[in-house]
Amino acid sequence: MKKLFAILGVITCMLGLCACGQEENKELTPQEQMLLQMGEDTVSQMNLVVQQGAVEQYANYPEQYAGLVGWNDALEDIGKFDKTDGGTVEINEEDAVADINVNVIGTEHNATVEIVFDLSVGNYQSITTNVKYSTGEIMLKAAMNTLIGMGTVFIVLILISLIISSFGLISKVEEKKKKKAAAATVKETVQADPVVTQIAEKEELSDDTELVAVIAAAIAAYEGSASTDGFVVRSIRKSNKSKWQNA
Repeated sequence: MKKLFAILGVITCMLGLCACGQEENKELTPQEQMLLQMGEDTVSQMNLVVQQGAVEQYANYPEQYAGLVGWNDALEDIGKFDKTDGGTVEINEEDAVADINVNVIGTEHNATVEIVFDLSVGNYQSITTNVKYSTGEIMLKAAMNTLIGMGTVFIVLILISLIISSFGLISKVEEKKKKKAAAATVKETVQADPVVTQIAEKEELSDDTELVAVIAAAIAAYEGSASTDGFVVRSIRKSNKSKWQNA
């Protein structure tokens, strides 16, 4: 069946050359009738190939393969193929090209199969299936496409805004982690090294030299000592007790 379309094209060209002696139709010339019949046969053969699941066998024939794929996709809306119901034929004598439109009747929707046929070489240029939708269906699809498009845009904008706003939170979290790590490092260093502790105590005392001297003298007087050589004030801490408790 792979060469079926090519054979139909050759037969059509031969019939077209012999059509001059046949009886003319009121609407179509004999040649146009032959081309229309070829178009209807093409539609029937495409439906048969699709039903048999043999579409991939025509992968080496680009025009026929594209037509079969388009027909297969259109069947989802057409439903079950019922029959063909005539059509129109336009012949471009200058380019030797025939534009054939075949009317298709389906259980769900009707359609038009447009076949562009090269009369000079007897081969297909293109095969396209166009499903006929009602005005209401067209409006509904347009509305759905609009809603989907707008919804997608809004969702993307919301995601972008959330991502941008999260940058500030990320920087704050990282800053807190750095501060905690630095504080932990200092604490561990102080606890691990007693020399650092002594230096810190000396630094605290160096800022209150006069206060240390006064406190040392008061302690010496309380102890009845003539000098402060017997003890060393290492640190000074503020008492949290109230005056009543001290009393």
